Amino acid sequence: MNESGGSTAKRILIIEDDQALADLVRLHLTDQHWETVHCAEGRTGLETAQGETFDLLVLDLMLPDIDGFEICRRLRAEQAYLPILMLTSRSEEMDRVLGLELGADDYLTKPFSIRELIARVKAIFRRIESIAQSSGTSHAAGFLRMGELEIDLEKRKILMAGNPVDLTVKEFDLLKLFCSNPGRAYSRQALLNQVWGYQFDGYDHTVNSHINRLRSKIETDPANPRYIKTVWGYGYRFAEPEELDS
Repeated sequence: MNESGGSTAKRILIIEDDQALADLVRLHLTDQHWETVHCAEGRTGLETAQGETFDLLVLDLMLPDIDGFEICRRLRAEQAYLPILMLTSRSEEMDRVLGLELGADDYLTKPFSIRELIARVKAIFRRIESIAQSSGTSHAAGFLRMGELEIDLEKRKILMAGNPVDLTVKEFDLLKLFCSNPGRAYSRQALLNQVWGYQFDGYDHTVNSHINRLRSKIETDPANPRYIKTVWGYGYRFAEPEELDS
């Protein structure tokens, strides 16, 4: 594996209406031996993302036609998963939280350093490759089964008591992490770091809201969860096999 984040060339789509900034970003991403495609308009960028295969989307939030939030929302409604790095001049906390809630993998505020941009891109590629490697044959040919819950890691599909469950990208990633490590307690900050890739404080409510929605989808009684347990004063853990058998 090379330092650019993988053994094969990565394709990166940039949706950015500032031509000078887009040219600068393309220049430095290309220096890392990544292929780049640029779209200056949101609608064209969305169609390109939907019609071609990319390893990453660098997405500006403020676009003249369709904003980055709407593009992220539409892409996350589709089955194929595309990592998204939001690139924006808006730094308000609610914008960051909404970006995370919609499924953005990272969030970089303008002005930013090129070094930080490259570091964030490499970190996203490392996380995606780590997920791909752990989703291979290490769990019974890509399947996890806990109680009545079945997870197809490769197809990213969930069954609860034989019935399909629709999860967002982050809900699936949270559930996969929990089921891969039953009984292990995770702090909210640890979940942020491992699922969102963030290493900063103050976003516990993002984790809490995802846990609440995940419980509403897989628990018979979300107020008394069987699968995702609260570790009071710390975070959450997934039930151990013997707890589900009892």
